[in-house]
Amino acid sequence: MTTVGQWIEGARPRTLPAAVAPVLVGTGAVAAAGDVRIGRALLALVVSLALQVAVNYANDYSDGIRGTDTQRVGPLRLVGSGVSSPAAVKRAAAAAFAVAAAAGLVLAALTTWWLLAIGAAAMLAAWFYTGGSRPYGYRALGELSVFVFFGLVATIGTAYVQLERVTATAVAGGIGCGALACALLVVNNLRDIPTDSVTGKRTLAVVLGERRTRALYVALVAVAFLVAVALVAVTPWTLLTLAAVPLAARPARTVAAGRRGRDLVPALRDTGRLQLAYAVLLAVALVLA
Repeated sequence: MTTVGQWIEGARPRTLPAAVAPVLVGTGAVAAAGDVRIGRALLALVVSLALQVAVNYANDYSDGIRGTDTQRVGPLRLVGSGVSSPAAVKRAAAAAFAVAAAAGLVLAALTTWWLLAIGAAAMLAAWFYTGGSRPYGYRALGELSVFVFFGLVATIGTAYVQLERVTATAVAGGIGCGALACALLVVNNLRDIPTDSVTGKRTLAVVLGERRTRALYVALVAVAFLVAVALVAVTPWTLLTLAAVPLAARPARTVAAGRRGRDLVPALRDTGRLQLAYAVLLAVALVLA
C-alpha cells in the first residue's frame, strides 16, 4: 500500500509556493487599496493549494499511464514508480479538484457567479495539461498556462474576491508571480529534457533546447524583480522585495552553469523558496503602503 509519506511526496510539496505566492501578493494588493477580508483570502488560498495538488496528481496519473515517467530523474511519481495504482492517483486528483471546487463555490456565492466559469477553466487546464488525447503540456504550452492561472488569475482573483474590482497593482503582482511560477516549471522541464525527448513529450524546454531554456529561466527571475521595482509607483516599500535577490543567485548559478539531471533538483527547491520569499516581501511592502 502507498504510505502517507509517499502520498505527500507525490503531491510535490516543493511546488506549493507557486500556489501560496499569488494569494499573498493578491492580498497585499488589497491592503494597498482597501480592507483585507481574511475569510475570503483564506478561501482563495484553499482553492489555489487544492488546484496545485490536483494538477500534480493529475500529471502523475496521465504521465504514468503514458509511460513517460518510467525513467524519471526528479521527485517520486506514484504511478510511474509503481508504488500506487493509476486509479488511486486519479481518485486523489479528483478529491483535490473537489476541495478546490467547494471553496470556489463559496467565493462565487459571496461575490459573483462568473467566478465559476474561471474556476472551471482552471480545472480543465489542470487536467488537460498532460491529460486527454492531445495534452497541451506536450505541445510546449505549459509555461503559458502556468503564467495565466498561477500568475494572473490567482493573483487578480485573490484581490477581486476581496475588493470586487481589478487593480493595476494586482495585475502587476500577477505578472511577477507568474514569472516565478514559470521559472519553477522551466527548471523542472530543463531537468527532464533527456527523458522527455525520448518519450515524445515536447515541453518548451525540449523545443528551445538547453541553452535557450537556461537563458529563459534567468530572464523570468529578472522579470519578477523588475515588476517589484516598477511598483515603486505605488509605494517605494516594494524595493524591499530586492532583499530576495540573494535567494535567486544560487538557483540562477546552478541553471546557468550547465547542471543536468539530479544536479538540477536543488535549483527546483531553491526556486520555490525564492518564490515564497518574493511573495512575502512584496505583500509586506504593499501592506505598508
